[in-house]
Amino acid sequence: MKLYIGVDLGGTNIGAGIVDEEGNILIKDEVPTGASRPFEEVIEDMAALIKDVIEQGGYTISDIESIGIGSPGSIDKEQGKVVFANNLGWKHAPVCKELQKHIDLPVYLENDANVAGLAEAISGACKGVQNSVTITLGTGVGSGIIIEGKPYSGSHGVGAELGHIIVQVGGVQCGCGNKGCLEQYASATALIREGKRVAKSNPDSLIGKSVGGDLDKITAKVVIDAAKAGDEAALEVFDNYIYYLAMGIVTIVNAFDPSVIAIGGGVSRAGDFLLDAVKKKVDEHIFYKDIPYADIRLSQLGNDAGIIGAAMLGRL
Repeated sequence: MKLYIGVDLGGTNIGAGIVDEEGNILIKDEVPTGASRPFEEVIEDMAALIKDVIEQGGYTISDIESIGIGSPGSIDKEQGKVVFANNLGWKHAPVCKELQKHIDLPVYLENDANVAGLAEAISGACKGVQNSVTITLGTGVGSGIIIEGKPYSGSHGVGAELGHIIVQVGGVQCGCGNKGCLEQYASATALIREGKRVAKSNPDSLIGKSVGGDLDKITAKVVIDAAKAGDEAALEVFDNYIYYLAMGIVTIVNAFDPSVIAIGGGVSRAGDFLLDAVKKKVDEHIFYKDIPYADIRLSQLGNDAGIIGAAMLGRL
């Protein structure tokens, strides 16, 4: 049985695990990232975590085929560098080369959203198909594109930024500098923003009542739960949210024609309430009516996707 190390590098924590060739995590652990430090110190702690996980599992370095790292930001996977990662404060950081100073194994690097998509393709919601897209609906909208079983990131490493598809020309300002990005309409942040807006103008709405009038306590779950309960203002927000999410998915279908689109992230916890609404709206707007299109599903791997997908980089 071949074993791989997967590392999920985040701005807050570094997770690492031993993963078998079927995508099963055998053991995992994590440490704080301490991202304000020089990147060399972060990589040193990453190496120590990897060694600790190997020891905890009762293995040795020689039992491991390779190490894969999923990192936020723009990635040059050929050079093994994080070109830019805002939440880490890194620019042109030679991550693979630095890690190999501590551990003599092949090291692979890829964007964190892409490795999450790879994980879903290998052992999650997209298992068994060659072409799939995973989108995560959280603070922003992340995405991982898998084509012919491999992550696709384009010619310059930034080809999977589906959260920045423009869905409303001249719309809400996005942190990327543009206006009207999908991220500004289909993220948990968007649900919260719109939930606060309607709760303010509709004091009798269940959204505001469920947080005792403290609008700063509104979460995506609060808005969705109010919509589930039939609250008119919440349903307005939810329906608008579903419209934009569906428009993003229709664009993904038109561009990539994947077999499966998996929806993950915090908003996906709404389950079938979200999924059924999205499927209905996509079906209304799909370009072709007589040909099958992507099966839209909920992602399955949750927070483990980062470790699993990163580990599987060495299996490609």
